[in-house]
Amino acid sequence: MTAAILLPDPHLLERRDLTVEDVAGLPEDLRYELIDGRLVLTPHAKPTHQMISKNVGFAIDQHCPEEFVLNIEQAILVAPRTELRPDVVVLSEDAPDTSPVPAGDILIVVEVISPSSQRFDREDKLKLYSDAGIPFYWILDPLAERVTFTQFVLHEAGFYRQLRHTDDLVTIEEPWTITLDLPAWTRKRDRLRSARRSG
Repeated sequence: MTAAILLPDPHLLERRDLTVEDVAGLPEDLRYELIDGRLVLTPHAKPTHQMISKNVGFAIDQHCPEEFVLNIEQAILVAPRTELRPDVVVLSEDAPDTSPVPAGDILIVVEVISPSSQRFDREDKLKLYSDAGIPFYWILDPLAERVTFTQFVLHEAGFYRQLRHTDDLVTIEEPWTITLDLPAWTRKRDRLRSARRSG
């Protein structure tokens, strides 16, 4: 039997002045982000989204140095009124054992695009993560004709530079060697779609 998820007080959803401390007591299984003082409930990810998240996490973790830890949906303290939950996070092993984790302890954030997050992941989060000083931001898009990977690296001036946008098999060397088999992920996504249609 699945436990019921306790929803927050409806008045919280109306406020625009919340801080990370204000939402610290929300149930751990409630999926939400705090964006500029506004509480946003997020739906549970669909199988294709989860498959891409799992695959990119596995690819990152294969050669991950011991001083870093890979987590899924780790809450990040981006600002006093902003707490985000990327799909995949790489953080320093000496980051505090708290939630949310301070942005200063984060090396990589990965967002997998969903229909409801396209503009926010591509525009708003690009600025939020760069302002927080997170060195690497990746976007995986399973909604495109072929699954795509966009790689951003933080410039010393404080903004992200796009290094790569591809739907091919790609190996990157920074922050370590990571191979992303985007064509294989596209084929798997297409099989999932086909199975759902035929079912």
